[in-house]
Amino acid sequence: MSSMQAAQPAYGRHAENGRAAARPTVIYVMGAGHSGSSILGVALGNCAGVFYAGEVDEWLLKGGAGRWAGAERTRFWEAVRERMGTHADGLIGDSVNRLVERSSALLRLDRRGERRAILARYRPLTEELFAAIADVAQADCVVDTSHFPLRARELQGMRGIGLYLVFLVRDPQAVIESNVRPISRHEVAERRAKVLSSNVALWLTQLLSVYVFLRQPRARRIFLSHEEFLADPAGALRAILDGAGSPAELPDLTALRSGVPLEGNRLLAAETIALRAPGRPIARWSRLTQWMQRPWQLVYGALRPVARDTVHEGSAHGEGASAGER
Repeated sequence: MSSMQAAQPAYGRHAENGRAAARPTVIYVMGAGHSGSSILGVALGNCAGVFYAGEVDEWLLKGGAGRWAGAERTRFWEAVRERMGTHADGLIGDSVNRLVERSSALLRLDRRGERRAILARYRPLTEELFAAIADVAQADCVVDTSHFPLRARELQGMRGIGLYLVFLVRDPQAVIESNVRPISRHEVAERRAKVLSSNVALWLTQLLSVYVFLRQPRARRIFLSHEEFLADPAGALRAILDGAGSPAELPDLTALRSGVPLEGNRLLAAETIALRAPGRPIARWSRLTQWMQRPWQLVYGALRPVARDTVHEGSAHGEGASAGER
C-alpha cells in the first residue's frame, strides 16, 4: 500500500462510488477572517467523500504551494499542479487576489479593464482547479475556506461546480482581538488605529457576505456562528452535509486528522486536532467594536436558513443526527 493510499482517511477521500464526481460539489465557507473556518473545514474533511482543501485562493497566489510542510501534503498538491499543467500561466501572483477576490477589489475602479481580462480566464481555470482537486482526492465534495465574499460571488456563476455556501460568523470582539493581538499593548495609538481599521474592514466584508448569501438559492446555503458550531459540532456538521447532499457519517470529533489542506490557520500544522467546547465568554473589551458591530446582530437574526434551525427541523422528522452522534 502506498503512503498516499494509507493516508486516505485523513483526507476524507472515499466517495461512495470510489471516484471523484465529474461536477464536484464545493462547500465554500464565507465570512471574515479569524472566524473559525479552518477548524470547521478540518471537521468536514474527516467525513467520507469530503476533502478539505483549505484556502484554495492561495493556489494562484503562491503557485500551488502552501505554507505547511509535510511529504504527503507536498505530494498531493504536486499531483494537482501536474493535472493543471500550464493553464494557470500568467495568473500566478497577487493580481487575482487584489482585483477579483478581496473585498477591497470593489474600490479599485481604475483597474476595471484589467479585472475583466482576468475574469475571462479566472472562471474556467477555477472550475478546472476544483475538478483536479476532487480527482486527486477521489472525493465528491471539496471544502474551500478562502472566506472572501467576492470569490463566492464568482463561484456562484460557475456551471462546472455545484456550490453550497456556508456563511460563518464569529463574535466580532473575538475577530477584532485576533487582528489586534500581534500589536503590543504598549503601542496604544497603533492598537486603536488597528481596531478602527479592522472594524471598517469587517463592516465591508459582512455587507458583501450578506449580499452574496441572499443571492444563493435557499436550499444551497446555510448560516452558522462559530460559537454555535463549537456548542453543537455534530448538529452543525450534519446540517451542512445534508444541505450539500452528502450522506457521510460524522467523524470522531475528539481526534480529527488535519489532512493536507493547502493553506489556513496555524492549527493545521498539527497532525491531529480535537474539538473543544466553548470556553469562557468573550470579554467586551472594545466599546468601539460593540457599537459598530451591533447592527449586524439584527441582520443575522433575520438570515435563513440557520444551521440550528435546520438540525432541529430534521430531528423533529427523524432525519437529524442521532443521540449517539451528538
